[in-house]
Formats: sequence, C-alpha cells, structure tokens
Amino acid sequence: MQLSPLQSRLAASVIASCLLLIIYLLLLSPQFAFAAELDPTFTDHGAPELVYELQEDVETPEKLDLRGPTYEPEFALFDRSIIGRVPANVATMSNNEVQKSNLAPGATMTYVFQASSVSGRAAQEPQELRRSLNGTQEAAGDGQDDDGATYRMELSRRQTPSNTLWISANTCDQPWRVSQTTMDPPQLTLYVSTSADNTSPGPQQGPDAPQKVTVFTEGAVMFNTSLDRDVYLSISAPNVASDLFDTTKQYNFELVASTDQYYYSYHDNPDESDLIWVDSDATAALLQTNYLTNTSDQVLTTPPYVIFAHNEDNVGINGMRNSYCGLSANAQIRNLADGTGVITTGLKNMGEQNLTRQEFYVTGLNASSNYTGFLARPPAKSIQQRQNNPSSVGGGVVFQPTTFQTKPNGACTFIFNMTFCDEAQYAVPGNLQKFPNGTALAAFYDNYTRTMWDNFDKVLQQVPCETSSIAQYSLAKNCNDCKTAYKNWLCSVAIPRCEDFSTPDREYLQMRNIGAPFPNGTTVDKSILDKFGQMKAFNSSRNPIIDEVIQPGPYKELLPCEGLCYELVRSCPASMEFSCPRPSSEFGFNTSYGRQKDDGSLSCNYQGSAHFPAGAGTVSPPWLWLVGIVSALSAVLI
Repeated sequence: MQLSPLQSRLAASVIASCLLLIIYLLLLSPQFAFAAELDPTFTDHGAPELVYELQEDVETPEKLDLRGPTYEPEFALFDRSIIGRVPANVATMSNNEVQKSNLAPGATMTYVFQASSVSGRAAQEPQELRRSLNGTQEAAGDGQDDDGATYRMELSRRQTPSNTLWISANTCDQPWRVSQTTMDPPQLTLYVSTSADNTSPGPQQGPDAPQKVTVFTEGAVMFNTSLDRDVYLSISAPNVASDLFDTTKQYNFELVASTDQYYYSYHDNPDESDLIWVDSDATAALLQTNYLTNTSDQVLTTPPYVIFAHNEDNVGINGMRNSYCGLSANAQIRNLADGTGVITTGLKNMGEQNLTRQEFYVTGLNASSNYTGFLARPPAKSIQQRQNNPSSVGGGVVFQPTTFQTKPNGACTFIFNMTFCDEAQYAVPGNLQKFPNGTALAAFYDNYTRTMWDNFDKVLQQVPCETSSIAQYSLAKNCNDCKTAYKNWLCSVAIPRCEDFSTPDREYLQMRNIGAPFPNGTTVDKSILDKFGQMKAFNSSRNPIIDEVIQPGPYKELLPCEGLCYELVRSCPASMEFSCPRPSSEFGFNTSYGRQKDDGSLSCNYQGSAHFPAGAGTVSPPWLWLVGIVSALSAVLI
C-alpha cells in the first residue's frame, strides 16, 4: 500500500522518536526512585529538614532500644556535652572570656570548654553560613537555589565541625624571692584533655593519661586543639622551696579560650625585633617601631602599641617576660591605666617615603644602666570593639624585647622634636649648667642650622632653577635635589651625634674637645693629651660655636656618613664648590666622615639613624650605593 505524503511524514516522525527514546535509555540509564528506597519514617520526603529536627514525628522501631545501656548517640549535636553533666569542681569557660584566678603552689584548677556552646551558636545563625558561600551578605547567584544552598551548608557544618579552640594564658604574679638566689620562680603548667575518660587533667594523672602537657614560657602559654568535643584543661602550680621563695605568695594568672585566635600571644623568634633603640643620654631614651604603614596615603590616628622597660640588674620580672599582664603589673617602667607616667608616645612620619612610626620617649632612667624594652599590643579595650572588628579579639601580644643602655652623666644630652632638622633625634654635645634641659638645647641647634640654611638658600637663588631641564646645571639633578642633599648633610654635620668619652675607642668615633675639663673638673688622661692635644680635630669640636656657647667638655662624635658629602657634591651646582676629603687623607677624611657598614649597624650618623639590628632589612639612605663606587674611583685616581 502506498502511503500518502502526509502519512509518510507521520511515520518517519514516530520512528525517529522511538529511536531517540531507545538511545536515551541505553546510553544515559536514568535512575528512578523506587518505593523501597524511601525512608518509611518520613511522611513528607520533600521537606529539607534534618532527621534530628523531626524526632518527635518519628515512630521508633521496636527493635531499637534507646534506653539500652550500650546505646550512645552519634549525632554531633547530641554528644556528651549535652547529655552528660560538667564534673564537679570544674569551671565552665565561655568564648573569649578572661578567667582570672589565684593559685597556691602545688594546687591545680580545672576548666571545661563545651563544644555545644559553639555548635549551638552556629546552628542558630544560618545567615552566617550563606555569607560564607560567596563572601557577602547578598543572595546566591543566578541559577542557584538559595534555600537549598543554605540547607546544604548547614548540614555540612553540623555533621563535620572543624572549629579550633585557641587556648592562651598569662602569669600575672608569682611567688617572690626571699633570698639572694639567682633561681627564677618555677613556671605554671597547662594540661589539656579531649577525652571523656580524663575530665580532670593534671599532674595527678599517670604518665600514660590522655592529656597534653605544656609548661609556660616566661609566664605565657599558647595551645590549640580541635573543638569536635568538650575540651578539659587545667592550670597547675608547682611546689616551691620555702627557703628560696615566699610560699604564702600565690600565683595569679589569666586564662582565655577562643574560637577566633589567641587572646594572649608572644613572639619567640630572637632574630625578629619590632622595637628599635634610637639613642639615649644619662636619664632618657627614645625607642621606635618599624614602619607601620606601606604608603604615605595611609593614616594612623591612634598609637597601636605600648612599651614596658626594666633594669636588667633587677630580676623581678624574670619568669614573666612573655606575659602581658605580668609586665603590666611588675615592669619598673610602665604607664598607668590612664596613660600617664614616664613614657610619652606618639606617631611620626619620617623618611623619604614619609611613612609612619610610633615613638616612645622614656624618662626617669638611671645613668650607666642596661635596660630591656618590651613592645606590646594591648587587648581590645571593650566588647563593642571586638564585635565591630573580630580581628581585635586577640590582644596582649608581647614582641621580642630590645636592650638599650643609658650613658654616664657627662657631655651628651638627648634632643628631638626640632622644627628644621626634624629627623635629628639623638644625643648631642650639651652642658646641663648652661642648657638644663633638652628643649633649650634643641632650640639652640635648630636656630643655628636654620641660619646656615638661609645662607645656603640665598646662594642657590642665584642659580637658574626654574628654567627648562636642558638649561639647568645638570640633566640628572635639579635644585630640589640640591636642597635635600644639603639639608641632610647640614643637619648631620652641624648637629654632631655624641657618645660619652668613656665609650671604648672605635674607628668611627672621633675624640673632640679633649683639652677642656669634664663637668666634674677632671681632665683627660695625660697620655691622650700628649699624643693628640696639638691636633685641632681632637682638641676642638667640629663647629667652633659648640665650644664657644655650649662648652660641653670632652666627648666622642659618631662621624657623619661619607655618602652625605658625596650626595651633596653630586646634587648641587659646581659653582658652589662643594668638595669632600679624599679617603687617603688620614687627618682629613678619617676625622671628618665615617663609613656605613653593610649589615646596617650604626657605624656613622645620618638623619633618621638608629641602633637598627644587624641584618634587619632597614631602609638604607639613597646615597649608600654611591659609597662603594666613589671609594673605588678615588682609589684609582689617587
């Protein structure tokens, strides 16, 4: 039978549809749901709820005895922390709550941090889980089931908790020494257990007990563990000898458990020092931090750090040098809670990039003494701060200490906060009888350098600075470069950096004014006078006005860096006739300039110089790379 055209088309369509269905079944093999696969306990299989949230609607099979003695729940929410009870004499801890307590020698105090206190809070905040999906508080993206995504994250969070508990503690006080013993008080010990078989960890448990033992280090301890179950922890105080320590004096400590980060912490890398000693005189010192900003556009309005200082001859803080609360209560030099005290702090922009440092001016020090300075960041001062900025939850960070020394009572006085030479902050030749404080002496040096600058500026005004670049005196430098180079040179040379005359001789220290008497009326040793007394470089200061007005007596000058002179000659017009002494000139160069060492240690003076740790990666002056080249060329030419 011959089909009509319409029937032919219909038959072809049916055959093609059957072939496509057969190919689909053979290749894709879709899985269909069978009634036997569905859980008979659910009446609504479309409800996106967890099993334990519908327990009241579930019929319990007869063969399952929930009250049987061998049954234990396997759900994360129904662990021992909910069903069981906190053991007796165990204090419950809350997240980021500071626990303060006294502890007698030989005693132990036990705490528990319940995992349910965190998992329960997380279960009540599904919106936080949605934020963690895409990093914002926006709804899920196009084509994404928002409710389904939230449900899946909630399920994952409850079944596989991955929280970490950060435990930290500080020793705030300890038994005092009652004799001349050199022994430090023994340290507290932290015991941590996550086993339900050891809910009272401590020294009373056997050596095979499931617990971690961590001894405090200089009054501080840090320990972290997974928070998939309750965490039991104890602080134990050691027994102390009554003939060495006052046994009636108890230990005092602060303990914090946090799910965010360590509340108390310390830096234990001796190669990293964040506090820099700038300079000092007999009674005061200036210390500063590393740069706190990366660009000049960043603005800090509040100083973020505090410091403590302690005389190294006093052992009162030994055993608490890593403890923020221990230093706050026992360091000899510290400000009060209201910020008043012998430490003045502030923020200062400095350097060629105009970056920010925090500075600390410490007064009330003893002459000829060694001190240790501790830089620290205080904890967040209020709960509101912690809520607004979660990163501020941690605090009480103690950084690596820095040692510094004071000079003897002599010719050196520390000055800073000058208006013209604003980066000159170090000890200079002084005389307490004529200039009783650093402010008056700083004003004298500031006025002198400004007068010298005004004379220089008048000469520079004769040079065509505003003309086109090809008409200027140099294609590489301009008048602004000349001004910068002259100011750096002038402030370093006209304001010499002073070291006490008793400082051991070094190649970069130049004896000055040796013919004058010391403030106490004594004179320099006769052998020194016989050898150098007739040399002007030894018998007077670099600038005659210092001997005429200040009259400091004998001192040693830390010579300015040779690169300052080379940069001045390189940057200014030749018509000004600036020149530098040749390195081969024994009593020209060697008594006028010093050389910067490659390790960054303080071997010559420049603006912004300090006692930077060797190899600390400090920012070198821009002229430093010229020194080697100029020295090599000078040697060849000579």
